[in-house]
Amino acid sequence: MERHVMQKLVGWKGSRRKKPLIINGARQVGKTWLLKEFGARHFDNVAYINFDNNAAMRLLFDEGYDTTRLLTGIQAEAEERIIEGETLIIFDEIQECPKALTSLKYFSENTPSQLIVAAGSLLGLAVHQGTGYPVGKVTTLDLFPLSFREFLDATGNQSLRELIDSNDVSVISSFSAKLVPLLRQYYFTGGMPEVVAAFTESNLVTDAREVQNQILSDYRRDISKHLTVSEAEHTLATWDSIPAHLGQENRKFIFGHIKEGSRARDYRSAITWLVEAGLAVRVRRITKPGIPLVAYAGESSFKLFLLDIGLLGAMAGLDASSVISGNRMFAEFKGALTEQYVCQQLVSDCGLQPFYWSAENSRGEIDFLVQNESRIYPIEVKAEENLRSKSLRAFNEKYRGMKPRRFSLSGYRDEGWMCNVPLFAVGDIKNWE
Repeated sequence: MERHVMQKLVGWKGSRRKKPLIINGARQVGKTWLLKEFGARHFDNVAYINFDNNAAMRLLFDEGYDTTRLLTGIQAEAEERIIEGETLIIFDEIQECPKALTSLKYFSENTPSQLIVAAGSLLGLAVHQGTGYPVGKVTTLDLFPLSFREFLDATGNQSLRELIDSNDVSVISSFSAKLVPLLRQYYFTGGMPEVVAAFTESNLVTDAREVQNQILSDYRRDISKHLTVSEAEHTLATWDSIPAHLGQENRKFIFGHIKEGSRARDYRSAITWLVEAGLAVRVRRITKPGIPLVAYAGESSFKLFLLDIGLLGAMAGLDASSVISGNRMFAEFKGALTEQYVCQQLVSDCGLQPFYWSAENSRGEIDFLVQNESRIYPIEVKAEENLRSKSLRAFNEKYRGMKPRRFSLSGYRDEGWMCNVPLFAVGDIKNWE
């Protein structure tokens, strides 16, 4: 299974001035596999340390940050001779040893040639007294579930992924008959690596759903493990409400919809936890499309998406025939699923931060707005081939100088003021710039 972020790891290895590298992401998105595969492909020897339930390593770091002493202990634990500048040290589950996270600052300062990569989740939530995140001393990469382009590689459709990457818009559109069924397949499986692996091994969607349900159960246990009883209750209620929120015509998150009588002040920390843990993506409302977009984003109005489209379908109880073939029951949810898909590709594949816009006193809304350098793209999402774009046109007439885009199942279509981009091609930003 190929991950596109591997290219960034190779680039890190080849850089002249490299800091320790942290791969951050939700549990089960493939961090451990990625770092082990990186080590196996590009290094002759690797010292692997897993901090989960590792009392000896915790004790080693509790005794201080002398890097010579730490390297001696790491060498003994990994049973691998460490050669500075040649050996790759992997710290896995680093959030389980906060002082190991802090130690990266000292490795960066005292042994700058030592190659260290770390994998962790909940890193913004796992800092304890006497420890701290090594700000400015590390390089951080975020890992997400497989994008649609990575899914094409994983399912043996590399040639179609290369076609999407070619930026040849006319040829890409001509292969929609092959790409649309695969896109719908991705809507069901999503991009969690274990789910995709189970599906590719057996070609059975039931196997994919079984793994999805197990991941969801694991996430619920994780929430209960890391939070107090009352915090876990609020966080689980928020988590469980996301499919219902996205199923509404107006997908804005409403605290009162979590359960009757719920108040914002009781659930804001729950949303923060889910976002920081990588389990949810918060898309904030902007008041106007100024540069930078983040300066015009508020905190009170937002949409909340899941980290993965396949998990959203599993939480909503959508069966394979509903998603892949489509039926009347699915019709009302396909818009939510398509917005989830677009949000996921914008974040994971395009590396963009999505926002949305809505008018104060009307029904007008722009599904997403993103900024790439000095360009702002208002985006309208269509689940099928509907090419009416009243809200997008009105928004473009009000705010000139942007590059409106519509993502739908239709092929490329340049209308001058706006361009339609096929949903299966949105992961490569070159296709819609």
